[in-house]
This record gives sequence, C-alpha cells and structure tokens, in this order.
Amino acid sequence: MSNVVSTATRPATSEMMRRLPEYLMIWVPLLLSAAHLISFSIWTIWISFTPSTLVPVSGWVGLRNYNSVLASRNWQIAFDNLLLFGIAFVLLSLITGLLLAILLDQRIRGENVLRTIFLYPLAVSFVVTGTVWSWLLNPGIGIEKLAHDLGWSTFHFDWLVNRDMAIWTIVIAAIWQSSGFAMALFLAGLRSVDADIIRAAQIDGAGPIRTYLRVILPTLWPITITVVVVQLQFAISAFDLVRALTNGGPGIATQLPALVVYDLMFQRSQLGRGAAAAVLMLLILLAVLLPYAAWRYVQRRQATHA
Repeated sequence: MSNVVSTATRPATSEMMRRLPEYLMIWVPLLLSAAHLISFSIWTIWISFTPSTLVPVSGWVGLRNYNSVLASRNWQIAFDNLLLFGIAFVLLSLITGLLLAILLDQRIRGENVLRTIFLYPLAVSFVVTGTVWSWLLNPGIGIEKLAHDLGWSTFHFDWLVNRDMAIWTIVIAAIWQSSGFAMALFLAGLRSVDADIIRAAQIDGAGPIRTYLRVILPTLWPITITVVVVQLQFAISAFDLVRALTNGGPGIATQLPALVVYDLMFQRSQLGRGAAAAVLMLLILLAVLLPYAAWRYVQRRQATHA
C-alpha cells in the first residue's frame, strides 16, 4: 500500500518542482504587491486619525481631519467635478468604444490598421496625453490659433482657460485615451456572438440596425459592466492626466480628489488631512469595486451550479 501511495505522489511532487519557477514568478510579486497595498492602506488610515503635518506623529484627533476635508471648498469642488467627469467620461467612452467596435465588426478593409490606430492611445502615458492635449487646446498655440492663421478669425475654442468648460477638456483627453480599451472588449464580444443567432434574425427580416439593437447588443451586458467599472476606477483615481493638462485650473475649477490629496500632503504639508482625503477616495473606489466583486462572485457560483 505504501508503495502505491509513494508511486502516486512522486509524479505530483516532480510536477510541482518542475512548475516551481512559474509559481515563484506569479505568486511572489503578487504577495509582495498585496502586502505593500494592505500595509500602506492601514498606515494611511492610521495617519488620517492623527494630527500629523509635515511628518507623522502619534496622537488621536478622531474625525477632525475628515470633517475638515469634507467642509473644505477644494473637496466639494473636487467631488462635484468627479461626478461630472465620471458620468460624462464613462458614458461617452462607452458609446465611442462601442461605435468603433461595430465599425470594425463590419470586416472593413484596413481593419488591422484602424484597430492599431484606435488602440495606440493605450500605449501612451497619461502625462504625455495631458501634455499634448494641453498644447492642442491652448488658445495661443493650438486649434484656435491654427483656425485664426487659416483666416477663420471668429473661431473661438478657449475651453482650457474657461472655468465653466475646462472640465470638458479632461473628458475629451480621457475619452481619446481610453476608448480603445472599450473598443477592444466590445469587439471581442461582438466576434463571439453565435453566427446562427444572427442568421436567424436576418431570416426573420431584421435589418442590420435592428439586429444589433435587439439581438447582438443585449448579449454584451457583462462586457459593458466590466468596461464601466474599469473606467469608473480610472475616473476616481485620475491624477496624471489632470495634472499635466490643467493642473486643477483655471484656479481650482478642475480639481479632482487625487489632486486634493496631493495638494494637502505635498504642498500644504497637512499629512493627516491628506491621508483623510485619500481614505475618502478609497471609500469611493470600494463603493464601485465591492458591488462588482459581489456580482462576479454570484456569476461564478451560478456558472458552477449550472
């Protein structure tokens, strides 16, 4: 009996040893990243309840830092901007990505080239994107100046320096950056739709538009939810793009929560308040990620018991 057990366990042991480098390559960085994330999150939460300023100090001030942040004009403007930016960016990038995916799904000539062009912005850093768009939207050197040089002297496009419209410049740049991601996921979903279902709809007399609206698009709702969650996560944590494009200006018209955290921690040396703002950002992220994780868990359970 012992010989049988040892013979059975030997292949499993040798297989484990053979795959040990793979496990180390995957799990060691993953565990280190998780430990880094958890430890610094706990440290930030602790700092948010202390009177820390330039350096961390011990002490307990309760919710004073949170009350101060929530009552500040910077945070109120940042939160209002986050709502506007998040809703506009997610909806418009979703629609743009879906339309691009439908365009490529027609098997048009040059599809590979167009797909590369649409996906290219994903390879560009947010700092580069913000910098380039700040040049394009600058009235003195960008699109407005080009139109004036071409003789269109009445053309005005001063959104970058307009307090009421500056937030939309961030929306435009973010859509350019992220629509390719939505397009790639939607295109994969479109290409995975059963061809027999499409042929059945066509036999029943459904035109292309009706086929997409009634047959194809309803099957993409899991992908839609994934895209919305990922884009919302980017909107909540947006920093590099805004910093490079508007730096929160004009004034504080385009402040977002991440810029408030940076301002409190590194420019005003109010470490405790900055940590409180960071924890508030974390809570907003969790409000998006936890329902999504619960939904994914339910989906997996249903698939397992199906």
